[in-house]
Amino acid sequence: MLPGGFGLNTNIETFLEHEVFVPLKHLHETQPELQVFVILGNDDPKVYEPLFLQAEQQEVITYVHQRCVPFLQWTVCGYSFVPPTPFQLKDWERYDVSRYVDPGCIPPVEGIRSVEIDIDHEKEQTIAHDLKQLGKEADPQHTIYLFHTPPYKTNLDRTKLDGEKIDHAPLDVHTGSIAVQRFIQKHQPLLTLHGHIHETVRLTGQWMQQQGKTIMITGAHDGPELALIRFDPDNPLNATRELL
Repeated sequence: MLPGGFGLNTNIETFLEHEVFVPLKHLHETQPELQVFVILGNDDPKVYEPLFLQAEQQEVITYVHQRCVPFLQWTVCGYSFVPPTPFQLKDWERYDVSRYVDPGCIPPVEGIRSVEIDIDHEKEQTIAHDLKQLGKEADPQHTIYLFHTPPYKTNLDRTKLDGEKIDHAPLDVHTGSIAVQRFIQKHQPLLTLHGHIHETVRLTGQWMQQQGKTIMITGAHDGPELALIRFDPDNPLNATRELL
């Protein structure tokens, strides 16, 4: 959601107000039925989360991290956390199904945080536990889940790590969440939307995959264009992808 290089040459508050929130306010004036669902990604410092919560209070967006909200005849649920990565910012990282961390990755309790947390409490948290709770808040078969992380070992979580090793240990080219994978297998939600792995579509040639009754879509893209996905929740298999 936010520009890269935060804290360097970009005023995040100004960027959000002028480039995101003001345009959305103007859009709402002409299309009051429009609803914009938002979660943050692992590159977005959590210190700016209050700006999104304030925008929600002003009915500019609907912030759905770890929440489920009604949308017409469906429900939309959001979840920002991703499994451990090699990157330093850890605001939106969490252990996946256990405290195991892939070679080359930095544990969530290390690295950098933009907000204070209870490290001892964080050591006990997992994505699997969070999703167990989130799954109780809505009927998955009528729910659209907005996950930043893709499910593990799919066309949506492929990274360019072929042949790479750390201390002679081969790196897994799939870096999605096992917890999200198991959640989808168990609950078979209507539709899941993902991002995080920028190069996956270029490597696999696929931006949509079906698992049982669930349609899984990634909006990730590593080119200069905007990847725009259009879909009808009543018929998600007919979704389209356009690079703008």
